[in-house]
Amino acid sequence: MIEAATPRAHGRRYGHPRPITANTCSLTIQGMTVPPEELELAAAFPPAERDRWRELVKGVLRKSGVANEDTPLEEIEGLLTRESYDGVPLAPLYTRDDTAPGRPGLAPYLRAVRPDGEGLAGWDVRQRHAHPDPAAVREAVLADLENGVTSVWLTLGEPGPPVEALPEVLRGVHLNLAPVVLDAGARTAEAAEALFAVIDERGQAATALGNLGADPLGLRARTGETVPLDGPGSVTDLAVRCARGFPGLRAVTVDATVHHDAGGGDAEELGAAVAAGVAYLRALTGAGLTLDEAFGQLEFRLAVNADQFSSIAKLRAARRLWARVAEVCGAGGDDAAGRRAARLHAVTSSAMMTRRDPWVNMLRTTVAAFAAGVGGADAVTVQPFDVRLGLPDDLGRRIARNTQTLLLEESSLARVVDPAGGSWYVERLTEETARAAWAWFTEIEKAGGFAAALDSGLIAGRLAATWERRRRDLAHRRAPLTGVSEFPNLAEELPEREPAPGPAAPAPGGLPAVRYAQDFEALRDRADAHAEATGSRPKVYLATLGPIAVHTARATFAANLFQAGGIETVSGDPEGFAASGAKVACLCSSDTLYAEQAEDAARVLREAGAAKVWLAGKGTYEGVDAHLYAGCDAVAVLETTLDDLGVNR
Repeated sequence: MIEAATPRAHGRRYGHPRPITANTCSLTIQGMTVPPEELELAAAFPPAERDRWRELVKGVLRKSGVANEDTPLEEIEGLLTRESYDGVPLAPLYTRDDTAPGRPGLAPYLRAVRPDGEGLAGWDVRQRHAHPDPAAVREAVLADLENGVTSVWLTLGEPGPPVEALPEVLRGVHLNLAPVVLDAGARTAEAAEALFAVIDERGQAATALGNLGADPLGLRARTGETVPLDGPGSVTDLAVRCARGFPGLRAVTVDATVHHDAGGGDAEELGAAVAAGVAYLRALTGAGLTLDEAFGQLEFRLAVNADQFSSIAKLRAARRLWARVAEVCGAGGDDAAGRRAARLHAVTSSAMMTRRDPWVNMLRTTVAAFAAGVGGADAVTVQPFDVRLGLPDDLGRRIARNTQTLLLEESSLARVVDPAGGSWYVERLTEETARAAWAWFTEIEKAGGFAAALDSGLIAGRLAATWERRRRDLAHRRAPLTGVSEFPNLAEELPEREPAPGPAAPAPGGLPAVRYAQDFEALRDRADAHAEATGSRPKVYLATLGPIAVHTARATFAANLFQAGGIETVSGDPEGFAASGAKVACLCSSDTLYAEQAEDAARVLREAGAAKVWLAGKGTYEGVDAHLYAGCDAVAVLETTLDDLGVNR
């Protein structure tokens, strides 16, 4: 007997028809179940159609006034599409048409550098050390290597240990097992010589691993200091020496985090990285290296932040862009070992780290590290949560390295090759980010190359414009910062850390280093200084109208906003203002009660001595000076309020 097996009941449960087809059911032949040739998990549901989705969304948008009956269906998605800081469209819907082709391990390396089955080793867990005491650095390095870290990133010279102390710092470090990455700025040549001497002394020239960290263009972008690309001790000299005598060493780190730290977008960071990389390729091949040798001397350092999807797409786009460079350079032919693929070092963003509520940094860096792993980074550095407080301590470094261990070992993230592959959103975002980055790269090339674009101000101007847009979003809390602009903790007790030596001031022409929390944290510092000087924190009185169910939402909103500037809030009815000791008040209630009571309440507050009366919401009422609402300029509100409260700048 042959009969159709009954499909699962979930289709009937939700009222959908249950068509019986060869693709959605199995056959039972004399007690033996024969699986179908094709399984469609959604087969019991009606097929999804884009126009049907648009119709449903249009109905919602009509209710909100965004669309009307005459709005064409093909315009619905555009109404919900926004743009990234790079102008990349972020649509509300993606389909299989947005999937990019390709296999892991094959050019353009969009999905991974290593082919299927060879990516299970995970990534290189790289910890950064910048303590000025060589003994402390050595102790921390050995502790890291014994507890999950697989490579070491050493900052030498200010703020790290002196270059001359490198042999002491590396005592006990197996250079053939743990790659050492140097970061010595203008003293790179000296640091490289010191590392070469240690390697030669140990007889490990053929097996030592790491990167000399030569990046004169990155140094120029960060500090304005000009270092030649050729000559004794230059980046080309070091690259030739590595290629000829130290096969496990790379000479060049293209550090593009400087563009991220200046407030740039993902595509701007990538485009600048490609431009700098191409400049190095020209210099290295001009010094006698082959194309393959030149490609093998470069490693890219990129920032990843708490926006996991954009960070994943950035890393995937970086490999695609560099593969395109290899193609344009004529580096065709077999590349089974992935020698021409971009080697990526992902570092959790410095710009996103906060000094206030630093514990939230653990969450930010976890998301960023996850994105780095999913995006296929070859090496990942997680910054300690307390990096903004001074020199990170043992706890900060332990949490940083264990974040990666958890992702690798407990979450098994590295057991999947290209986990984001097939995500229509990620695929399209990758493609659009790559296109925007390539356009920026070509603009830099037309300006004469990376160095010329720096000198002309092209790069600085572009990054400054992006930072201003981002800064506005932060100020208006469209880009919220948990623990800073949202849900601040005025009673927090920050952990104490050893002060970190400050970097030298940038020379003229150096790009600025910004922090997303800087405006709000400056306001908190201003309020804290006032509290320390006077013994009391600046205060705003929330004058609530009506029952608690009516005013709670807006009172909570107002309290959250004022506290983001370090301003304490107390609440009660308008008659309680005089006893509160506050000078500024904010009315909090519903629009209905505002219409009935706002003007009388404002008069009561004025008569009680209120220098200024805010209202949480919108609407014009006599006696009300200004308004708080979702999307208002919170930084401007807080600056004005601190001025009204007599808090010194």
